[in-house]
Amino acid sequence: MAIKSEVSDAPEILNLENFLPYRLYRLADAVSREFSRIYKDSHGLTRPEWRTLSGLGQHGTMTATALGEQSAMHKTKVSRAVAELERRRWLVRSPDENDRRVEHLTLTKAGLAAYSEMVPLAKSFERELLARLGEEERAAIVSGVAALEAKLTLG
Repeated sequence: MAIKSEVSDAPEILNLENFLPYRLYRLADAVSREFSRIYKDSHGLTRPEWRTLSGLGQHGTMTATALGEQSAMHKTKVSRAVAELERRRWLVRSPDENDRRVEHLTLTKAGLAAYSEMVPLAKSFERELLARLGEEERAAIVSGVAALEAKLTLG
């Protein structure tokens, strides 16, 4: 009596709801959307504008290329955000002395004031987000994210 093999021609299926990269993407997007309500309501900013403002607030003068790398934004999003923040008079551009194709971006006093107003809002959001978790869960997520960042050379 021959034993029939149970080999299936059906393609293997990926269950997205259990696929860690997909779960991390959805989580990051949900957190980002929730946080965006704060800076949109308080200052009428889009995500790219917030990321640009916060990058310059944290690091000082930067190029658009450096901003894009720091914030993981495409250069067109950086360009639009820079144009809007410049229109609001929250940042100024100054040409590089050695390369006229490069511009250095710096927050103005008004831009720094807006950034200073938003820092406590961002820190409060982070505290409230982490407060939804127990102490062990907070420690686990902080260390787990740091470990993944280190292995993926992000942090």
